[in-house]
Amino acid sequence: MYARAITPILNVSDLAASFAWFEKLGWAKLWGWGEPATFGAVGSGECEIFLCLGAQGGRGHGGGAPTYGEGGDQTADKGVWASIWVDDVDAIHRRCVARGIEVSSPPADMPWGVREMHVRHPDGHVFRMSRGIPRREPHI
Repeated sequence: MYARAITPILNVSDLAASFAWFEKLGWAKLWGWGEPATFGAVGSGECEIFLCLGAQGGRGHGGGAPTYGEGGDQTADKGVWASIWVDDVDAIHRRCVARGIEVSSPPADMPWGVREMHVRHPDGHVFRMSRGIPRREPHI
């Protein structure tokens, strides 16, 4: 098999609010289907995410604030977890804070070689904003 692309489908409780949330994050609404719309898509760069009103998957905010680190619970949220590879984790963090997007884990250098942060969609979907940390060659 050769996969050309993958498009996650998120179960959302309010399609218009989800479009608005992604727009605050810096994504664009690509299209909505139906009148009123019950299915649609958002995109950024070459990436696309489908949004489905009340169907196709699970959702649910687990109630805990952090998704990683001290007091973190990576099992509480019942929505999708997705990694989004970006150019500047810290710039995205500043944007999220300024626009009121819930940051469930602030930017940190992780032992697995990435700088990442987590944001939580109102329906419990968690996005890991990540960038690889360049490996430093030892000086001889």
